Amino acid sequence: MLLINAPAGAAKAAAPVILVWGDSLSAAYGIPVESGWVQLMQKRLREQGYPHRVVNGSVSGETTGGGLRRLPDALARHKPKVVVIELGGNDGLRGLPVKQLRANLDRMIALSRKVGARVLITEMMIPPNYGPTYTDAYNKTFHQAAKASGIRLIPFPLGPIATDPKWFLDDGIHPSVPAQPRLLDIVWPEVQSVLAEAAGASGKMARP
Repeated sequence: MLLINAPAGAAKAAAPVILVWGDSLSAAYGIPVESGWVQLMQKRLREQGYPHRVVNGSVSGETTGGGLRRLPDALARHKPKVVVIELGGNDGLRGLPVKQLRANLDRMIALSRKVGARVLITEMMIPPNYGPTYTDAYNKTFHQAAKASGIRLIPFPLGPIATDPKWFLDDGIHPSVPAQPRLLDIVWPEVQSVLAEAAGASGKMARP
């Protein structure tokens, strides 16, 4: 489990946690960890005066099944206020059953909510070469899971760059260092909205 720029001592213990639970897209695969969008989000939080610390529990190659198995321990350990679930891409690339993908997402959402966390999930998409039936069902799953749970859906982070090779490493799959701020710009508005909602619910003034 990777801890991102946690404050020291008592401040570390008191700071509300944002848990990012993802795969290689969030684990900074093939690039320096400090260049990844998760680290950049920690930096932006600090710049904008948020007290939160970010815990990055992302693992390259992770599926929703693996994420579900690991999640209870992370929730108990970090007691996050916000959980960002960025999983499902590897399920699609492996052609895993969509029903199981949905069940895993629903279970991770429920477990996170049970500990009092606000939850966001990230939309994932796969290319049409998997066949129209599977592709359509897969692409709809994230919207359906978010709607059923009444949580925010982060748009597909790779959407704006998916067709331009210049934003990817030589493998053509994983985003490069220059792409990371663009990924953050997709994630940030939804995270900021959740933080504002949390501040409003607690009676605190939301940050800009």
